[in-house]
Amino acid sequence: MGAVETLDWENGIWENDDAPKTQAEVLIASDWAPIRAFSDIIMNNPEAVYGNLLPVMRQSDLRIANLECPLCGDASPGETLAVMDDQGIETVGAGMTPEDARKPLILDVNGVRTGIISFSEGEDLTSPNTGPGVFGWEVDEVVAIINQIKASVDIIIVICHCGVEYIPFPPPYVAGTFQQLVDAGAHVVIGHHPHVPQGIQIYNQAPICYSLGNFVFYQETDLLYRKLGFLVKLGLAKGSVAYIKFVPYSIHDWGLSLLGDEERRCFLEKLKTVSKPLNNFKHIEKAWHGFLHYHGADGLGQELQIILKKLSLEPQKGAAMLRNRLTTMQHNQHWIDMLTRIMHGDLEASPKWAYDLVEEWLTAKKQ
Repeated sequence: MGAVETLDWENGIWENDDAPKTQAEVLIASDWAPIRAFSDIIMNNPEAVYGNLLPVMRQSDLRIANLECPLCGDASPGETLAVMDDQGIETVGAGMTPEDARKPLILDVNGVRTGIISFSEGEDLTSPNTGPGVFGWEVDEVVAIINQIKASVDIIIVICHCGVEYIPFPPPYVAGTFQQLVDAGAHVVIGHHPHVPQGIQIYNQAPICYSLGNFVFYQETDLLYRKLGFLVKLGLAKGSVAYIKFVPYSIHDWGLSLLGDEERRCFLEKLKTVSKPLNNFKHIEKAWHGFLHYHGADGLGQELQIILKKLSLEPQKGAAMLRNRLTTMQHNQHWIDMLTRIMHGDLEASPKWAYDLVEEWLTAKKQ
């Protein structure tokens, strides 16, 4: 397992000394949605929302982002996919049938044959049975697809929408899954959904980014870490990732902007801090314990009360909320681990560093 010290945190880059010559660069961004304060900007002058990130993005040979919601209000998945197709935008991880949703995207990127797999720990649009939807949390199927395509591509990129929102660390089940995908043959794994930046790990010479934070996704809040994110630039060689660069930015009411020198230095230092525990699975579990401690038994009780009240007043909505908690790992692992800690009497015995970082990520305000 690669150590966090192998990254050049001052410059925000990791370089693979064993990789052949770089042939292509792929840029990966996180959640994109034409909503809230960004709705009018995207409708009237879409390039403006990217601010001074735009020329940085255009330097790469391929650009990938996660579409977080339908393009237009209540548009169906089919309508959204049709719009993307009309605009010549390739899609992966969603489709009109289960087979389409699971199908990897294979592209030639400047001579590097690249396989891209995208799947989701869906809350509303889980893996479809007969109709349109997303490729759901089917880890064994993802591993099977990696094994199917790895002999015919030079690079495999896996992107996953999963995890717990707003906290600085991935849950153990996410870390274990991402490492499993690398063991199967993925060259890089990128996570999104937490809406805040999380740490980076170099696992068996494969970069894993657990969350890139928000991208073109506006949230009405002054909380610091929901207003920060980073792009990932991957240097691709045949058979390996040659480098990974981090491009941090800030999110404003009017769009995005690159961080200034001092802001960038502080951001990368924080990213280093939340990356350190990821080199040891026991430390990942300790970091998760910090979140469980912070959320507390009272927090779990309040969550249950909200769901039960909703179940009484709006049975369909309440039932959906409760089923979601029971069936998606981001929630059921939280509940199971929380209840287990309460039963064992050690819920409030988390390491101080883990508790403090969780508190910072959930409460720090943008200056």
